[in-house]
Amino acid sequence: MQNTKYVFVTGGVSSSLGKGIIAASLAKLLQSSGFSVTIQKLDPYINIDPGTLNPYEHGECFVTEDGAETDLDLGHYERFLNKPTSQANNVTTGRIYQTVINKERRGDYLGKTVQIIPHITDEIKSRVKLLGETGNYDIVITEIGGTVGDIESLPYIEAVRQLKWDLGANNTLVIHLTLIPYLAAAKELKTKPTQHSVKELMQSGLSPDILVCRTEHHINDSIKRKLALFCNVEQEAIIESIDAKTIYDVPNLMLSEGLDRVVLHKLDLIATNTPKLEAWNDFLHKFNNPKKTVEIGLIGKYVELQDAYKSILESLGQAGAQNEVKVNIHPIHSEELTKTQVSASLKNLNGIIVAPGFGDRGIEGKIEAVQYARENKIPFLGICLGMQMAVIEFARNVLKLEKANSTEMNINTPYPVIDIMNEQKKITDKGGTMRLGAWQCKINKDSKVFNIYGSEFISERHRHRYEFNNDYLEQLNNAGLKTTGMNPETGLVEIIEIPDHPWFIGVQYHPEYKSTVLNPHPLFVDFIKAALENK
Repeated sequence: MQNTKYVFVTGGVSSSLGKGIIAASLAKLLQSSGFSVTIQKLDPYINIDPGTLNPYEHGECFVTEDGAETDLDLGHYERFLNKPTSQANNVTTGRIYQTVINKERRGDYLGKTVQIIPHITDEIKSRVKLLGETGNYDIVITEIGGTVGDIESLPYIEAVRQLKWDLGANNTLVIHLTLIPYLAAAKELKTKPTQHSVKELMQSGLSPDILVCRTEHHINDSIKRKLALFCNVEQEAIIESIDAKTIYDVPNLMLSEGLDRVVLHKLDLIATNTPKLEAWNDFLHKFNNPKKTVEIGLIGKYVELQDAYKSILESLGQAGAQNEVKVNIHPIHSEELTKTQVSASLKNLNGIIVAPGFGDRGIEGKIEAVQYARENKIPFLGICLGMQMAVIEFARNVLKLEKANSTEMNINTPYPVIDIMNEQKKITDKGGTMRLGAWQCKINKDSKVFNIYGSEFISERHRHRYEFNNDYLEQLNNAGLKTTGMNPETGLVEIIEIPDHPWFIGVQYHPEYKSTVLNPHPLFVDFIKAALENK
């Protein structure tokens, strides 16, 4: 039986320090050294998953191949490792409690009083170990959401303490990510917040093996010695994580700091080779040294928070590097787009993306953006709701079905060109009930998307309740809006395009979920290429 090693990443002092990026960067280095690695996120909130959370609350909801609605950090894991994650890679407190309560209702505990310890902590430990056992991984990195000291995080910290005892010191280690703030008035870095954070962690019975210190300025040996003394961590295990130009620089920064070497030493592992980052650095060179620029408008409802469209933004950056182009993204709030000023807002763009979303807020602005892109021959990509808006716009302005709409926006529309899926009509629960995960699509061979993918059959990830209404399929096709990709089993329209437009494509699925650093998604790559040609 394979002896899986477990690395736990905790955070202190402040949230949003980048535990996910540190975890993904470490995983990338270990993977590049020949180890099989995966990353897991334990989220302390009581929601079963992020699927019902507002993007303003939690950023985007990432969807895995097997249809799990997960934390956006899983997107980082996939983009860095170039490997798919699954339901098992994201666990919330809500899911833990739901499982324990279901067991109690079945009588699995044989009359025992159900408590945080051992029942909740046992379930957490089980989820951590299961990933290593079933995935046959050398190393499982588990990121614990939140900040040490949060009430919500305590059961997870206790579970990690128990796992270190259960599995042994050589099979587990704890990385604590913390902040070393710089006080401009005093012109010095301060270690006291980190000392308090480590003290808080140790009061829970857990001592960090490695300190990763986020900082705006370089940390000298004097500060490292001080941290080693007060935090009970070896000086070589204190790693500087200075602010990086991009998240893609972090693996190289962690390599230069020796994070992977310290981890392997503490886990008694020997790498078969030094990390091979040639392909990664080739991407990074193109990303940092573009030859041209393009201006892309991202039309959305949540543009105030860039994490709401995290995967789309990263996909555009990856596609830009592939084309050796810097992609300047212009977030445009769809609520602010009206017929009178849409031209002023969009006229300087080389390409337009209408983003996914739910509900009727800002819908008319999205439709105005689609019309502008269609009539002015600007490369257009509509994703999920964006594709549906393209169908509505075409029905209204080309077919002259003036009140065409989606039944999501207007249940009484006389022309429901977008309608709720049949299997969704009797569903009342909101969580985890949409069409989710990977589904097949068959592409027409005489289409632009066939040339882009180079394949007749593709598999893409979904997250939607409403779909193209096939009652209007013939009418729309005859008028010039071609349905060039369909699910071969259900007849669901997956792809629309306008052949007499330079580049006009809408997709019901979410291509951004499958774009990675080493494999940028072909739709985004070709879209950026078209935007460059349009410029």
